[in-house]
Amino acid sequence: MEGQQQQGNFSEVLEVAAEAGHILLENGAEISRVEDIMARIASAYGVDSGSFFVLSNGIFTTGTMDKVPAGGGQAQTYANVEFIPIRGIQLSKVVAVNRLSYDIAYGMCTLEQARLRLKLIRESPAKPAWEQILGSALGASAFCAVFGGGWLDCAATFVAGALLYVFILFVSSRYLSKIVGGIANALLATLLCVVFYRIGFGGSLSNMIIGAVMPLIPGVPFVNGVRDLANSDYIAGMTRLTDALLGFFCIALGVAFSFLLDGWAFGGMIALQGMTVNPETAGLTVQTAAAFLGTLAFAALFGVPRPQYAGAGLIGAIGWCLYLVLTRYAAVSPTVAIILASVLICVISRVSAIDQKCPAQVFLLCGIFPLVPGAGIFWCTYYLVAAQLPLALSTGFGAVKAAVAIVLGIILAMELPQRIFSGKQPRPGRAVH
Repeated sequence: MEGQQQQGNFSEVLEVAAEAGHILLENGAEISRVEDIMARIASAYGVDSGSFFVLSNGIFTTGTMDKVPAGGGQAQTYANVEFIPIRGIQLSKVVAVNRLSYDIAYGMCTLEQARLRLKLIRESPAKPAWEQILGSALGASAFCAVFGGGWLDCAATFVAGALLYVFILFVSSRYLSKIVGGIANALLATLLCVVFYRIGFGGSLSNMIIGAVMPLIPGVPFVNGVRDLANSDYIAGMTRLTDALLGFFCIALGVAFSFLLDGWAFGGMIALQGMTVNPETAGLTVQTAAAFLGTLAFAALFGVPRPQYAGAGLIGAIGWCLYLVLTRYAAVSPTVAIILASVLICVISRVSAIDQKCPAQVFLLCGIFPLVPGAGIFWCTYYLVAAQLPLALSTGFGAVKAAVAIVLGIILAMELPQRIFSGKQPRPGRAVH
């Protein structure tokens, strides 16, 4: 009877572990965390022979019981393959599954209770529409200020960000494919800014557009791709970075089509004179506050648990403040400043993860956003449409340098041993932070 119970639990344990991995992967967890949590769950229930292979959009689960039942016969085997398409991000579900895995490891949750909790986590609703719309509006206006826009520009971008997410929630995400939807979203955001600019609602079109498209920046696949590469998950890392590159490309196409449509309608494209910084929002205090609000807004868009909103916003503000201090007062080059700010953001995220008992990813994904080269992407696209190729190459190269600097900063910070932050030795296998 005991042998039969072991066999029954064997497959059920691996099914529960696979279900946990499924929820994690489809809601934005990095590969190393998915594998670690699946192994933790299986090990806690006494199934150490489970083998998990996780890609960016699939999980392979296999296992063989070590013991043959007393009555003889072959050892039981288990195999399962799941395809998991890349969807929206709900980091609250990642946090919930992460905490469940520790409850299981500490013997606080039976197998049946774990199955029920996973079901509740998977069925839990996303953030309400009003919260996502407000997050997009607040994030767009705050980042408009971060990138140099004035108060009137921020007000216009607030409206554009709100209307953009109404379109995303009720049209784009429901009826359009990922690529077409990405282009349409950027097209709408840019056209709204162009209309506002032409009627006098806003004075710096470039800063308005940069702020308005920030909610579309694929920061999650970009950061997760970097972390996967740092953990030697090269296939998953390249897949996610390709997904991020596709997102940037869709934004560029949407912005380009908007300028072409406006030029066709008015007999000529709007001439922009390069990046401007409005003195109304240029002060260090205003910039830090704007980075805090913008990062907090992205926490809402990414489905971060509400208790972690303020922490995520504070980390983003600290990183951006360091970048400004280094570039303005210490004569440090922007590339070096981005590397140092990325290291600081990542280190504080890991410390906060220990204190808040949640993945560092919750803070890192949001906190890194003020450093994302949204301005470089916009100007490269604009100069391409305006047939100013030397300027397009220059601004595009600057955006690439900023992206590489973020990558280096994250990799450097992730190389620090986990025991520095927790005071504990890492568990056998891959360390996850």
